[in-house]
Amino acid sequence: MSLESVRAFFHEHAPDIDVIVTEASSATVALAAAAHGVEPAQIAKTICLRAGDETLLLVTSGTERLSNRKFKDRFGGKPRMLDADTVLELTSHPVGGVCPFGLPAPLPVYCDVSLKRFDEVVPAAGATNAAVRLPSERLAALTGARWVDVCGE
Repeated sequence: MSLESVRAFFHEHAPDIDVIVTEASSATVALAAAAHGVEPAQIAKTICLRAGDETLLLVTSGTERLSNRKFKDRFGGKPRMLDADTVLELTSHPVGGVCPFGLPAPLPVYCDVSLKRFDEVVPAAGATNAAVRLPSERLAALTGARWVDVCGE
């Protein structure tokens, strides 16, 4: 169902963007980079986090690490990763296919500035072997994301 909800999202909001399904898994940054022929940093990984009472999706460059200090300064609390079952329940996407598209209910989406250095990024698309290619600015626009600086040191 998750892949279908992502396809429906793009059909409605961006019919010019194709969901790419590969034979190879793209469940990790390294696998996704190999499957799509891009550098790992171009993979737009989506992390489902909780800060205090707020659950959010953070999309970052595939090689960036979350800075606890920057995150706490921005969101007022320590980032807590959610377990796979909770992520699936909130997003309808399995870990390895989590993306900010085709969600069953709205979640706040944030894009880290680490994505801005690429003309094109490759986020997952609701399955461990599905992705899309699009400019980072378009990713943010389609998802209503706000730009933040919460990675690196």
